[in-house]
Amino acid sequence: MTTVAVTSHPYRITPARVLRSEWHKLRSLRSSWITLGSAAALVLAVGIVMGATYTSGGGDSDVDTVVMVLYGTTLGTLCTVVLGILVTAGEYSTGMIRASLTAVPRRLPVLWAKAAVFAATVFTAMLATSLVTFAVAQFFLDDTDQAASLTDPGVLRAVAGNAAGTTLLSLSALGLGALLRSVPGAIGAYIGGVMVLPEVLSMLPYDAVDTAVRYFPTQAAAVLGSATPLPDAASNGAALLALVLWASAALLAAAALLRRRDA
Repeated sequence: MTTVAVTSHPYRITPARVLRSEWHKLRSLRSSWITLGSAAALVLAVGIVMGATYTSGGGDSDVDTVVMVLYGTTLGTLCTVVLGILVTAGEYSTGMIRASLTAVPRRLPVLWAKAAVFAATVFTAMLATSLVTFAVAQFFLDDTDQAASLTDPGVLRAVAGNAAGTTLLSLSALGLGALLRSVPGAIGAYIGGVMVLPEVLSMLPYDAVDTAVRYFPTQAAAVLGSATPLPDAASNGAALLALVLWASAALLAAAALLRRRDA
């Protein structure tokens, strides 16, 4: 009788291996770290300027402290949004996506792994940046009416919400990149649909439109990054849910087309 030993295939595709592959691709690209570094530098630089130039009694005492010191997040988010688009659409422009989908024939695990690795990386980087920026800015604001601490009501939540908002906005951009498969097209769609469209709609004299605009991505992200409630804005829970739904919609639409279209 002949005994045949059965062993597991050493190259079997597993979720952990797909995740590790996507992490290797993200961290091995110089553009990834340049873009993330640029985002962090912009947030920190603007925070230092806001803290160093602020004086009490200048009429800005009613401005939310977290919003003021993390004002550079608006610029930093543009960097992470472009990175999210490059993570997906960039692979289509270089043709690297064919190798990725050949290695993982089921396709969808590639998209989910990209989203998971990207979201974890951006959230970690932006949370660390937000904490450092807040601490450095407060060094300058210590003797002003904008002095605050992470233990003050709503401050730590807003700092973490700032990072979460940036991450979810960037995740939506990643989904757009996978959906459109074009870096310029996805950037244009993001600027037009996420940044410009809400501003245009807000000028319309309809209450229903004003209510809907509150749940658009950039407006919802602003709510998460504020330690005090914003007037005529969504609640924190509703804003977070809206951002999750926007990001999910972009990724699910990309997943549906990924299964139907050739690479």
